[in-house]
Amino acid sequence: MGAAPGHESSSQTPPQSRCSQSCAPGYRKLPRERESICCYDCILCPAGEISNETDMDNCIRCPEDQWPNEKGNVCIPKIISFLSHQEPLGIVLILISIFFLIITAIILGIFINYRDTPIVKSNNSNLSYILLVSLLLCFLCSLIFIGHPDEVTCVLQQTVFGITYSISLSSVLAKTIIVVMAFQSTKPGSKLHKWMGSRVSYSIVLSCSIFQVLLCLVWLGTAPPFPYLNMQAEDGTIQIECNEGSAIALYCVLGYLGFLAGISFIVAFLARNLPDSFNEAKHITFSMLVFCSVWVSFFPTYLSTRGKYMVAVEIFAILASSSGILGCIFFPKCYIILLKPDRNNRKYITKK
Repeated sequence: MGAAPGHESSSQTPPQSRCSQSCAPGYRKLPRERESICCYDCILCPAGEISNETDMDNCIRCPEDQWPNEKGNVCIPKIISFLSHQEPLGIVLILISIFFLIITAIILGIFINYRDTPIVKSNNSNLSYILLVSLLLCFLCSLIFIGHPDEVTCVLQQTVFGITYSISLSSVLAKTIIVVMAFQSTKPGSKLHKWMGSRVSYSIVLSCSIFQVLLCLVWLGTAPPFPYLNMQAEDGTIQIECNEGSAIALYCVLGYLGFLAGISFIVAFLARNLPDSFNEAKHITFSMLVFCSVWVSFFPTYLSTRGKYMVAVEIFAILASSSGILGCIFFPKCYIILLKPDRNNRKYITKK
């Protein structure tokens, strides 16, 4: 006997809901309240989840190192993200670092070439050499932050930065103290003449730098920085970062740099009006003002960014503060050496 009309079609075609369509992969079913069980809405799977079949009731969460594709039906590997040498941001920061590195080397060459002139010899030329070399290292250390983080670079980033900056700031502090001592030693009955030698300035630089080295050694001995895969910072990416290891140690290193900069600024500010035609305390005051302004604005910006942009912000702060010290302290001297040689004499420098 033949099949009854409609019987064949009902056995071959699945029943369809009259109030809902099938949910495609990438969506899941959401039953409608107070309606039949076969009535539902199709909603996208939440971030980090997929559905790879039709009419799925629940989505499937992707593994931690994977992320849904655009259709939300397949998990694909997350993109690895770090501040690379090949990307435009990394290239720009490298070029800026090299530019200031070359400028610093040129200024060092000028000072060595004109080492016997009064403008270079004023306020201890050896301190100027130490400061310029330390600024060279500061510009170089900014390059360590660019590239794929590993165990070596993570250890070097903050420690090399902290030590080189402590040398720079302790040199600035020594310069500031020498300016004050030089003025005070001219007063009748002053006993500061015996303290005006280079031994005092070297002692200031050495002692201040050694303290920072000890802080870094304690940091490395207790909880050193290490590379860290941050899979939660940004959707679809794995951020390769350097974990500080110990946030307290990092804040101690940065706080000590802030302490040196603050002391240098206060002493230079108090000595800015000493009666000298070329009073270096004025330039040191401006340089420390720039330094402090950069790093005060750095912290909120740094804490509000993520991934490679955090690294870029720190590199920018290093370059901006280092170039501020370089420009405020050494550009006025280079201006006189190269463009106003008639002022490069003891009579002009000591003029009241």
